[in-house]
Amino acid sequence: MNKTELINHIATAADISKASAQRALDSVIDAVQSTLQKEGTVTLVGFGTFSVGQRAARTGRNPRTGAEIKIEGSRVPKFKPGKALKDAVN
Repeated sequence: MNKTELINHIATAADISKASAQRALDSVIDAVQSTLQKEGTVTLVGFGTFSVGQRAARTGRNPRTGAEIKIEGSRVPKFKPGKALKDAVN
């Protein structure tokens, strides 16, 4: 399912216009992004938790030359599914 299909599903399920559904979805995505940028977490009970993890700096190899390169550490978004989501999938 892509974003357009999700917007159509939201509009149909909530009996609202597609424009309203798109604004609602964009608002949720923006809220999750801005919270994660501030190192916060977003918990949707039954669905899951979005958080920020740390990736340590490490040494890698250039696949073309085989030379060692230094890869800097970074912050990465993480998602941990909730029990209800796990149960729905299984």
